[in-house]
Amino acid sequence: MTVAFTRRDALNEPLDLAGIGIGPSNLSLACLLESVPEVRSRFFERRGAFDWHPGMMMPGVELQSSFLKDLVTPVLPTSRWSFVSYLVAHKRLYAFLNANYEAVPRQEFARYLAWVANGVDGLRYATDIRDVEHRDDRFVLRFDDGQEEAKNLVVGTGASPLVPDWAKPFLGPDCFHNSEAKSRLKDLRAARIVVVGGGQSGGEVVEALLGNPDAMKELTWISRRHNFEPINDTPFSNQVFSPEYVQAYLKLSGEQKQAALKNSILTSDGLSISTIHSIYRRLYALRYLDQSTLNASLSPNRDVIQMERNGNAYRLIVRNHFDGGIEVLHADAVVLATGYRFRLPDALGSLGERISLDRNGYPTLNDDYTMQWTGPRSNRLFAQNASRYSHGIADSQLSLMAWRSAKIVNTLLGRQHFDAEPDNAQLVWATEAASTTPHQLRAGYSDGLLSS
Repeated sequence: MTVAFTRRDALNEPLDLAGIGIGPSNLSLACLLESVPEVRSRFFERRGAFDWHPGMMMPGVELQSSFLKDLVTPVLPTSRWSFVSYLVAHKRLYAFLNANYEAVPRQEFARYLAWVANGVDGLRYATDIRDVEHRDDRFVLRFDDGQEEAKNLVVGTGASPLVPDWAKPFLGPDCFHNSEAKSRLKDLRAARIVVVGGGQSGGEVVEALLGNPDAMKELTWISRRHNFEPINDTPFSNQVFSPEYVQAYLKLSGEQKQAALKNSILTSDGLSISTIHSIYRRLYALRYLDQSTLNASLSPNRDVIQMERNGNAYRLIVRNHFDGGIEVLHADAVVLATGYRFRLPDALGSLGERISLDRNGYPTLNDDYTMQWTGPRSNRLFAQNASRYSHGIADSQLSLMAWRSAKIVNTLLGRQHFDAEPDNAQLVWATEAASTTPHQLRAGYSDGLLSS
């Protein structure tokens, strides 16, 4: 489907908000904006339809957060776009409850997101934004067949696969990022496979490979981490996925934020207990019960230094940080579970020099999720899922998606349309003096873009 924009469209008043990309974050924002008719918004996506991480939807994969942390429930539980509303609409609420899932199948949550994307207003698919220009008091978005104008933009394009430099020259059918795992693994006929990355994505790839090990003779799983460690999924640990933690985190210095991020890494990037048990039990069965000839090696504390072609295969030079040794691995295929990284969409290229970046290459964000840029304050650039370093580890997860969207709506309106104030915390993060000190970048509601 393509969307044509007429001359009349261009002559109309600009939108209050235009969204670049339709992933879960911007989808959440679109849902909340249904309750704010005075905000004229439209969201654009280059793909022809909504599709959430299709390359990672392997059998049995599970969500690592509660289904109640959906697009809307934490701030607008009466919304028709909640996960529970989805279950009721499909007449399987009781069946879902009776299934008593410890963790919701990711495929189910993906279907929920697609259901919302097919119903909520203001979404335009198969619409590739070629360029964004700032002119006078507005942004001009250019498409192949027209343009749209907006007072404010929100970037919700999500994170892109992170491929290490040593692997980039070899990308192809037998060296690929795990974002392509579902389609690539089914046709992979490699005797020796190396999986790089010890987080949940790496675990899911290894679990899938062990489910059909017939073609493999060797499987090596490498991780930089000290061990293949579980996600820290306990009540107190999960307090980092709360508004009150974000509010406390925002008041830290740059070095303090880096330390806090490092200390909470396993609340987000660890392996699900179910994945760990599945892999370990499968290895046990292959070794002791099935008497398989598969040589499986799990190798933590390893870092790939170099990768090169070796005929039709690969040779990887690996440093073992446990004892300082150097190892050489041979592989017919390499799967890169090496994570994701936010980057500004190409369409913002003409604005690039006007946007401030932090030392990690991320846009420098104010507390209200607006980018720091040289343009007028009345034209804001919001960023979704781009503030892991500035707002904390929860930003790259689904957990605070609805709360962040509510904060963006409140900033647009210049008032507290949604109650986005933190709950009464079980943990006290900041000292009393610090908790009452306004952050220098905190955006007040007095200069809201839609306030009179």
